[in-house]
Amino acid sequence: MSGGALSSDWAPSFAAVPRSSFLPDLIWPFDMKTGQSVPVSRSEEPELWYGYADSDVPVVTQWDDGQHTGTEPGKVPTSSASMPSVVFRMLSDLDVKPGHRVLEIGTGTGWNAALLAYRLRTETVVTVELDSAVAAEARTALNLFGLPVSVITRDGLKGYPEGGPYDRIIATCGFRELPFAWVEQSRPGAVIVAPWGTNYGNGDAVVRLSVADDGESATGPLTGPVEFMKARAQRLTSVVHADYVSGNVADRDKSSTPITEADFMGEQFSPQRFAMGLKLRDCVYVVADKRDDARPVWFYGLTDRSWACVMFRDDDEAQVWQSGPRQLWNEAETAYQWWTEKGKPGYDRFGLTVSAEGQSAWVDDPEESWPV
Repeated sequence: MSGGALSSDWAPSFAAVPRSSFLPDLIWPFDMKTGQSVPVSRSEEPELWYGYADSDVPVVTQWDDGQHTGTEPGKVPTSSASMPSVVFRMLSDLDVKPGHRVLEIGTGTGWNAALLAYRLRTETVVTVELDSAVAAEARTALNLFGLPVSVITRDGLKGYPEGGPYDRIIATCGFRELPFAWVEQSRPGAVIVAPWGTNYGNGDAVVRLSVADDGESATGPLTGPVEFMKARAQRLTSVVHADYVSGNVADRDKSSTPITEADFMGEQFSPQRFAMGLKLRDCVYVVADKRDDARPVWFYGLTDRSWACVMFRDDDEAQVWQSGPRQLWNEAETAYQWWTEKGKPGYDRFGLTVSAEGQSAWVDDPEESWPV
């Protein structure tokens, strides 16, 4: 396990249930050196295949909802085996105990369900998968391995009430809205662990919710950043720049900002990027390539055609252009100032509450939440 993070309670499961037993012959592991997914066949390159299977890298197992053919990567990865370190981290957050009944949302390869079944008992774990082909392959792999977990083919957003009530629910794909159905199918005090985020960006954070004693809500903190494939029903359709911007950008409302790229953007998983999404609703941002010491960052409204562009420069004040009913950069600047005034909170200070009325985010205090 990367960084020696594997704890003693999970070590026997990870040792007994190798990820390689749940991967197909052709996989597309993420090559950390090139930043690309690469095709690797077990039958043609067994040593390389097993090397990737045992490495702490994500491995794509399906592209384009199963419509992809050939060996080269497809357009959109739609099923995978997550990094072992991320799998362990989320299972650790789940905090399973003997006798717990567990529902998994998103079976994928079946490896995560197998780890749970080995730690608990096969009959106490049920896993739900929307894609019938993916479900069938996982079911076969689980049966061959000797851990015949119940694999249900259905929409995970609806949960699986027939197998409840659950003590633990874990999701292995990213969500933008966590279903209240999961709360309804849980016992009071149950724990729900899922990757969650906003449409502002593709990044997620693991949220660990505890179901209230009255079963009317679940609330809890974020435990850290991740990035998962999104649940199919909640994928954001890619924005088309030309639908928003026509003509010369320089002809639009122009201003400037003293905020620097480093301060506003940080690194890929910096908390300010996630914080922006909690305040800047119905908006998505896109970071363009840097050229001649300048990097444009675009903001697009998701409910109208409002847009904004901030051009960050290494040695000069950033220039801003925006257009439409919403002044998106003004909103982004306000969100950034809110984050700084809160003391630049990290993921561990943020939290989420889910109820029948929807979901709301908070910093430090769940009583001071706002809809997201």
